[in-house]
Amino acid sequence: MWRLRPTVLLAAAWALTCLVIVRRRLRREGVRATCPAAPRLPMKAYPGVSAVISRLSPTCIERALIIQSWLTAHERYHDIVVGIPTGGMSTETAHAWVDGFEPESAVKYTEIHRIQPARRPAAPQA
Repeated sequence: MWRLRPTVLLAAAWALTCLVIVRRRLRREGVRATCPAAPRLPMKAYPGVSAVISRLSPTCIERALIIQSWLTAHERYHDIVVGIPTGGMSTETAHAWVDGFEPESAVKYTEIHRIQPARRPAAPQA
């Protein structure tokens, strides 16, 4: 069963730690906040990250920062998009999502800001 794999449990532990850190950093740094780098675990350990995200109800920006960090660790570089509702903010609040992961958000919201992932430095060439 996937829940019992050590890699999934490690991914969940990282996501929980990351959530606590990101909440603190967002209060202090705003949109410049970052999530700690994800550990070198296989992509198939993502259910651990997903479990933490689905059970602890992070805000959209917290969730996006965690997912972006996980994807970046797996060399998948996606921006976080921050948008406001197309009809204005009288009915809904702003929303943040990982570009390409919520296609419905791209339709419902007007982009106002992008947060690029922190890319790992390129390996030195011999």
